[in-house]
Amino acid sequence: MSAVVALVGNPREGSRTRTAAVAAAEALGRRIGHDEPPEIVDLAALGPHLLTSRPSSSVEVALELVAGASVLVVASPTYKATYTGLLKAFLDRLPGGALAGTVALPLLVMGDPRHALAVEIHLRPVLVELGALVPTPGLALLEAEIADLDPPLARWAGKVAPQVVAALRQGART
Repeated sequence: MSAVVALVGNPREGSRTRTAAVAAAEALGRRIGHDEPPEIVDLAALGPHLLTSRPSSSVEVALELVAGASVLVVASPTYKATYTGLLKAFLDRLPGGALAGTVALPLLVMGDPRHALAVEIHLRPVLVELGALVPTPGLALLEAEIADLDPPLARWAGKVAPQVVAALRQGART
């Protein structure tokens, strides 16, 4: 079981979404007393294996890592006012209840602040449906903020860390 995992739903390798997800997972990890680097599941590398009917060991390992997380930062760029189809294809492979006991934190990277509600309207419900505890509002990051992530992530981590710790104490994985 991993304590903190960043799940990156961007189809491009080396994306800004990955940068934001890893930085968010690290910032939160430090605030909740988990100093180890987060595990990273980057779906860009798994994309070709997600849509085949044949089992893929790399996808199975990723699914187990995500399902075993104590804290899961789920990040995607905003496409058509929601998260990516790649992230949806991955999450659809998790059985119902697979995230029970996991504290999940949705994060969307967007070019326009008008898409900020997408994190709550689209990404939060799928995580709850999979059984995750989502104790805080999701994080909507503007692409312009990625150049200097420290200020927005410090504010975010400071605000959500108490709720994450409380959720972990109330039944999430530790």
